[in-house]
Amino acid sequence: MMKVKGVILCGGEGKRLRPLTYYFQKTMIPIGSKQKPLLEYIVKLFRYNNIRDLVFLVGYKSEQIRNYFEDGSRFGVRIEYIEDPPGMKGSGHALLNAYREGLLNDASDILVYYGDIISDINLIELMKLHNSHSAFATLAVAEKYQVPVGVAEMEGDIVRGLVEKPWLDLKVTIGILALAIDTMEVLRDIAEGKKELDIMGDFIPAIINRGLKVVAYKHKGFWYDVGTTEKYEKLDNNIIDKLYQEIS
Repeated sequence: MMKVKGVILCGGEGKRLRPLTYYFQKTMIPIGSKQKPLLEYIVKLFRYNNIRDLVFLVGYKSEQIRNYFEDGSRFGVRIEYIEDPPGMKGSGHALLNAYREGLLNDASDILVYYGDIISDINLIELMKLHNSHSAFATLAVAEKYQVPVGVAEMEGDIVRGLVEKPWLDLKVTIGILALAIDTMEVLRDIAEGKKELDIMGDFIPAIINRGLKVVAYKHKGFWYDVGTTEKYEKLDNNIIDKLYQEIS
């Protein structure tokens, strides 16, 4: 029987969110008018999509997360915790550590979610696509991206116009992906001798380079990266309240 485990990356220091993250774990920053932790929204999104076995990859200020979520029963899920390995940096090592310690053994697939992303993604549909293709990895991608700065339209040295924060037709990854459990052996292979290992920067390219099938799930809905102080300050509480209402 196919079993999916949710894996949430929530161990980073959140340096781009300083000074907030001197006091908060970045996934615990309050959002919406009710000021609930960002991570609570992610947990409820998993539960709404009937993925109830979760693994939290924790590190920096992990006590805040553990004390708030405990075993997950208050939120209708089951949560296991594993601390990021000492001396190793990056999401890849955190994920590999969970695999080596046996927290992913009973899963056929894992669904990785970066802990600073808010979205209304349909995780059930993502997993259906993943399984229908018998994919080794399925990346959630948005079909357009808004540049966070103004763009000059140029002819030589002459500026002919300005476009403020234009939308570009780019397929951008949004920090959500499904992985067949067999890919963990690829991760183990490429981890040898590396002190820093990234899921998107190292692991996914290695899967592609080995000729293993990687597909894209096109997400047309809402997604927002809360990874910087500027993005956090611009987060619309009304949007968050609406999203909470939809999955509660």
